[in-house]
Amino acid sequence: MIVPIGHENLRGRRWPWVTTAIIVLCAGIFLATNSSMQRQMVQTSQAELHIVLLSALYPDAPMTPAASDIVRAFQFEHLDIYTRMESSDRSEFIDAWDKNIHSPGFSASDANTQMNALCTQLAQAEAGSIAWNYAFHAVDPFARSYVTATFLHGGWLHLIFNMWFLWIAGTILEDLWGRIIYPIFYLAAGALAWAVHGAVFPHSFMPALGASGAIAGLMGAFLVRFPTTRIRLGWVLWVKIIKFDVPAYVILPIWLLMNLSSGVLARFVGVEAGIAYWAHIGGFAFGALGAYLLRTTGLEQSADQAIEAKVSWTADPLIIRANNSLAENNLAGAIACLHQLVQEQPDSLDGWDLLFKVQERRRDHAGQKETLAVLCRLRVMAGELEAAAADYEMYKNLGGDKLPRGVWLELCRYLEREQRWELAVEEYEKLAHAFPSERAGVSALVSAGRICVAHLSGPERAEKFFKGAEMSPVPHSDLDAAIQEGLQKCIPAPVQPVRYLR
Repeated sequence: MIVPIGHENLRGRRWPWVTTAIIVLCAGIFLATNSSMQRQMVQTSQAELHIVLLSALYPDAPMTPAASDIVRAFQFEHLDIYTRMESSDRSEFIDAWDKNIHSPGFSASDANTQMNALCTQLAQAEAGSIAWNYAFHAVDPFARSYVTATFLHGGWLHLIFNMWFLWIAGTILEDLWGRIIYPIFYLAAGALAWAVHGAVFPHSFMPALGASGAIAGLMGAFLVRFPTTRIRLGWVLWVKIIKFDVPAYVILPIWLLMNLSSGVLARFVGVEAGIAYWAHIGGFAFGALGAYLLRTTGLEQSADQAIEAKVSWTADPLIIRANNSLAENNLAGAIACLHQLVQEQPDSLDGWDLLFKVQERRRDHAGQKETLAVLCRLRVMAGELEAAAADYEMYKNLGGDKLPRGVWLELCRYLEREQRWELAVEEYEKLAHAFPSERAGVSALVSAGRICVAHLSGPERAEKFFKGAEMSPVPHSDLDAAIQEGLQKCIPAPVQPVRYLR
């Protein structure tokens, strides 16, 4: 299973209170309603099933409009099953009630009495049912359900996965659009997602619920507004998680195509799946189009300026001047402000980060490389090791080949903790070659050898690292025990002589 872990732009200008409120609200509603809703759905489903069974044998039994809708929907989606239900000489029964209505003593008047009781039971169940009143029913939707269904969830995993996807996609869009446009967009995406689901399955009486349609809208918007953002994915492989980065323009279209293929298959078969694929497709399409329109109409820019006006009091005046220069496309002016800032405040992460973005726009590769080296150091000092590793990758892509040994060593250890074994060994080896006459170089060789022995099944490669550490002129008496232990592990097991039977 592959799940998103995060992306490089998760940090915003201010805390995403709207996204947080939606998550808290969904979690609170789930805790308050889940057990009751599950119990109510069992009662409602039983009444619906018995109405369908009875109508198949006694089609003239009087039904309420709600019961008629259920029977028609079942006939439309499961005509072959309903046809078998119509047989009066069935030998297999769904339950004892089904067997009873097939008994010889059961008459048409009994059917009328039973249908009347079932319709009353259904009406009572629906009147008190959370799912019936607030989930989305395509066959007979309430206007409020286009919104309320988005805040209901059917299980713990359903809730957890939806809320995690919401956090990943929603925080950056809330930071972009603000606390007015963003929640309106979210609710509109959810409502349109349910409308598309209802249009594809107009006869469905299955309750549809969950935030995934609205979140799909945020994913569509994410693709349009941040197509090159690298999304960190985790591949859960037994007890191991393999992490890798994929641009949004790759992973999000793949996700959409998977939903589209499953949705087309479900529509072709004519039966709903356990997942509302068409709600995802509709939400995604709305989100992509809506994000494009927000940008082209200028609403996004207005919201962004309003946010800047609220948060700019915390920013350094030179950063404000640099941002103003950027807005006027005066890159030279922005560079001048930021060079002054980092000279006065050499540890300003915000200053260096903005300087890199300006250099990126100017395609100043040499300047980018120098700035990324500083950003790596500052992020390591701040404990932002994932961001530091991402900056280091860009630094290498621009031709960078050496960092300060302490920064480099921390990045190597981070890669090792993340179980990115091959990359960790590669970086340890580079560090050792860059600092052959320093203690950090010896330590790096020992670490590389240890990883090769424990995780990469490479005793020859490990032996090279351990021997390199052993022969280093740098004093390393405290590492001798680890080096000798490593060399012992590199010795192949003795080959047992082959014995032949005579």
